[in-house]
Amino acid sequence: MLLQGKTALIFGVANDHSIAWGIAQAFHAEGATLGFSYAGPTLEKRVRPLAESLGAEFIEECDVSDDAAIERVFEKARERFGSIDILIHAIAFANRDELTGRFVDTSRAGFALAHDISVYSLVALSRAALPLMSEGGAILTLTYYGAEKVVPHYNVMGVAKAALEATVRYLAADLGADGVRVNAISAGPIRTLAASGIGGFREMQKKFAEQTPLGRGVTIGDVGGVAAFLCSDLASAITGEVLYVDAGYNIMGMQLPESKE
Repeated sequence: MLLQGKTALIFGVANDHSIAWGIAQAFHAEGATLGFSYAGPTLEKRVRPLAESLGAEFIEECDVSDDAAIERVFEKARERFGSIDILIHAIAFANRDELTGRFVDTSRAGFALAHDISVYSLVALSRAALPLMSEGGAILTLTYYGAEKVVPHYNVMGVAKAALEATVRYLAADLGADGVRVNAISAGPIRTLAASGIGGFREMQKKFAEQTPLGRGVTIGDVGGVAAFLCSDLASAITGEVLYVDAGYNIMGMQLPESKE
C-alpha cells in the first residue's frame, strides 16, 4: 500500500485505454484516494463510470486552456479534500492534420495550440495545486521519446514534449523548496485515443516491440506501476527526472538484421 493515506488528482483519463487510467488503477491498488477531471461533456460519459468504479466521488470537468476553470476545480478540491498529495498531468493535444506530412508545414495556430494544451497546462495545474500541497507532494506528467529523436508523423507533438520535459526540470527547481517533486514518465507507444491521431501509429507500435531489448511492447499497467513508485515516499529523493518505461527501447542504437547462420 505505497500510497495509503495520499490523495491524488488525475487529469487526462479519456477511456479505459488511457495511460492515465492505468495510473489510476495502480494508485487505487496502492491505497490512494482519487479525484478525476475530464476534458469536456463528451468525455464525461466515459470517465465518470470508470472513476466511480474505483470509488471516486470527486469527478469534475476542467478546460485546461481556461485559468478560471482550473481555479474552480482546485477550489472544489480544497473543499472536498482539504489538501492533496499527488497531481497527475496526462494531457496532450495537437490537431490531427498537424500529425501527418512534414513538420515544416506546421501552422502557427497549430503550434500554439499544441504547446498551450500539452505544455502550459502543466504549469497552470502545478501553480493551482501548490497551495493544496502544504505538506509537499508529487507532480507527474507523461512524455515520449519523440521529444529527443525524430519520430515519423509525431511532428509538433515531439517539439511540445521536448518543451514539456524542460518544463519538468524548471518546475522541479522551483518547487523543491516546497517539498514538491516533479517528474515525467517517457512511455513506449501505447494505443490510446490520442495516439490514434498519429499517422502510421500501428506500424510504429509493431516495429517498436520488435526492437526493444525485452522484445515486447508496453502497457498502461506497466506505466501505472512506475507512476505509483514515483509518487510514493520510496521516490522521495527523485525530482526533475524523465524515467523511461519503454522496455529498453531508448538505449538502442543501430540494429543489425538477424544472422541466417
